[in-house]
Order: sequence, then structure tokens, then C-alpha cells
Amino acid sequence: MAASTLVSACGPLRPGVPGLCRRRPPRGLWAHARRLPEPAGSGRSVAAVSGPGASGTDRYCLELLRKRDYEGYLCSLLLPAESRSSAFALRAFNVELAQAVHLLKFLNTILQVKDSVSEKTIGLMRMQFWKKTVDDVYCDSPPHQPVAIELWKAVKRHNLTKRWLMKIIDEREKNLDDKAYRNIQELENYAENTQSSLLYLTLEILGIKDLHADHAASHIGKAQGIVTCLRATPYHGSRRRVFLPMDICMLHGVSQEDFLRKSQDKNVRDVVYDMASQAHLHLKHARSFHKSVPVKAFPAFLQTVALEDYLKKIQQVDFDIFHPSLQQKNTLLPLSLYIQSWRKRY
Repeated sequence: MAASTLVSACGPLRPGVPGLCRRRPPRGLWAHARRLPEPAGSGRSVAAVSGPGASGTDRYCLELLRKRDYEGYLCSLLLPAESRSSAFALRAFNVELAQAVHLLKFLNTILQVKDSVSEKTIGLMRMQFWKKTVDDVYCDSPPHQPVAIELWKAVKRHNLTKRWLMKIIDEREKNLDDKAYRNIQELENYAENTQSSLLYLTLEILGIKDLHADHAASHIGKAQGIVTCLRATPYHGSRRRVFLPMDICMLHGVSQEDFLRKSQDKNVRDVVYDMASQAHLHLKHARSFHKSVPVKAFPAFLQTVALEDYLKKIQQVDFDIFHPSLQQKNTLLPLSLYIQSWRKRY
């Protein structure tokens, strides 16, 4: 399904795909790239990025991102210096919401909470906390919580739109039901209200108000949502959960049990192929606005590097979503992001 789309977007299905970094970088680029903080947990890298005058709340957000959203952390490092701390706060806010959902599942496993109503209540309490926190942030009375304080600073500095923050919380709250998406449109709607909203706020931090940039952000956010769903499938499967859209699974005659037992049948790969194709289409649409989007907005879209890297890798393993190579961290990602930033592309 949609075979011609993916072939045209990224070449033949089976042969290897050239990497992102085949061109030799200009003299001195390697030296600059090596300055990016390493994934290893050292306080020195955080201090170097924060600067000597950084507050404890600022460093908290940095450390949270470095541990929980490393790709977002690297992308934020390449934003203009005056926008960086606000971007860290925004992404840390997103991580806090995601961790609230993960905490719910953790408690369910450790404490053996079987009542789904009790489970959801725990999640709803966390979401309610963040709703009240956002309200308090816009009333200039943030709670004494590091992310909340940094978010308040970002809102004051850039006059961020409250609606986007609330959309992220509301959509996460709806997702507490822990059910598979009924169709690809439902997954895209979730991604629009979470990932795309995050990008709209990032554009505001960069001072961008542009319709074409918003369109690009919408498509990139949807691609991010689809790729995240694919990447998380092995993890969720190990906990006997499957969230892939049911309509695509039914189209190819695939059951949730097929994913739970890590089937490599062709119809299972076809499900993955269709989703990867949809993500490619969104990236293609986002890049179709390239000439109309202000160059100043490009740093907000650097996450396309990691998205395309995953989609190329899954293509190379013939859409085997459980292939071990897909679980390996791309050690060249910092350099790839730097090159994309230097070339002013997304």
C-alpha cells in the first residue's frame, strides 16, 4: 500500500540508503561539533551549556532533558542563545507530562493496581496539577517547582500562547485511557495537539509568526508522532501493549498478538511500511514550504534529522520494527544536527 509514495520519497525499498553525513564537513566543523555535550552523565556538560550564572531551575531542566529527551536536548542546543533556556523549559514541561503517564504505568506494575479507574485517577491528578500550574504561570504566581518556574520565565520573556500549552495537557489527559489508536487520523490528531503544539510554541520563542512555518510545523509534528509510535512499539510490546492504529492492522489482517510475539510476517511489515510512508509524506509536505518559511524558523525544525534517520534505518531492515539496529543510539546524531544547522536546512 502506498508503495509508490515511499519509493519516490526515499528510493528503492531494499538497497541501503546513503547516510546523512556523506559530504565532508568544512574545515573546523569537527572541532565545533565536538563541543556538543556527550550523552554520558557528567555535570561539566550541563554547566558548560548553562553558563556560570545559570540558576538551579535552569540546570534542572537541562539535566531532565539530557536524560529523558536527548534528541530534543541536542536540537535545543542549536537554537540561538537568547532562545535556548526558554526552549529547554518548554521541552522539560513536555517531558514532565510524559513522565506523569509513565509513572502511572510504573505504579500499576509495582503496586499491582488492577482497577483501571484508580489508574486513571492517578494520571488525572498529575494532569490537573499541570493545568493549575499553567493557570498560575499566567497569573505570575508559579509554584515552587523547577520546570514551572522556568516555564513562567519563558512565558514572560516571549508572551507564549496559553492555548498551546493547554492543548498539550488536554491531549495527554485523553491519552490516559491507554488504548490503541482507532485509525491513523486519531494518531495524527494526537500528534498535532502535542508535538505540533510544541513546535508552534518553539516558533513563538524564536519570534516567528508565519503561516508557512506553522504549516511546516504541523506536518513535522505529525511525522514525529507517527515515528514515536513506531519506535516505542518494541518497548510497549514487552509490556503487552500495542498502540498501532487498528484500521491499518485490520487492513493487513494483523492482530495485536502478532506484534506481541514479534512476528516478522510480511503483513506485519506492511503495517509498519504504511505508517512509515505516512510519516515520509508529512516530512515531504513540510519541506515543500522550504522556500516560503523564514530561515530564522529552521532551527525549530531540526528534529527532522532524527526522524529521517529512523525512517531510513527501518527501510534498510525491510520494515522489521523489532530489528536490534533500530534500538541503537545514533552516535553521529550531534554531528548530523550541526551540519543540518550549518547548511540552514530542515
